[in-house]
Amino acid sequence: MENLSPFFNTLEWVVKNTWPMLALFIAIICVVRISSSIINHEKFVFYKDFYSLLAIIYFLLLYYLLLSTEKAASGVNLTPFKEMTRYRVGSTLFVYNVIGNIALFIPYGYFISDTLKAKKVHHILIPALITSLTAEIIQYKIGRAFDVDDVILNVAGAIIGLLIYISIQKIKDKLPPFLKNNIFYNILAIIVLIIIVCCIGKSFAIGWM
Repeated sequence: MENLSPFFNTLEWVVKNTWPMLALFIAIICVVRISSSIINHEKFVFYKDFYSLLAIIYFLLLYYLLLSTEKAASGVNLTPFKEMTRYRVGSTLFVYNVIGNIALFIPYGYFISDTLKAKKVHHILIPALITSLTAEIIQYKIGRAFDVDDVILNVAGAIIGLLIYISIQKIKDKLPPFLKNNIFYNILAIIVLIIIVCCIGKSFAIGWM
């Protein structure tokens, strides 16, 4: 767990620096969605709207983490696997730079796969490659590093996200009928929401008081 501490510290740092933006966006989205449901008499399904909100929050955090100039190195690496092989497997730097870059794009792979209803690796490969490559080019233009290894790791993370999406779809197909209803999915969404709120609350209590 000690090796993972920089990874979790980064997550805490991102949330700490983005919570005003997140709070405003969440308030706007929730007000608009609820108002739309009331005015247009639309059916409100909690887990679907919560899922959409999670996707928006993730992409906002991804934007900040990829394009923030704080705590960022500079330079250019165009040699594949040059940087990632510098770190000893299991070390703090390996977890932060290799595992971290993979983990960063796993939700991307899942959300995009769900949007595209992707079933093959090539369905997600091009979107992930273009997104990561664009982020690296922008990073270079704003004074950060361009690292081809980051692109490779990000794409690998997106592919893992695709595999998770496919696996979940297969599990859902095999669920008994009574678990394929909105009530069950709403309960799962509420549990996830409680976990997220507790984690954020703990971060505020420990780190920001």
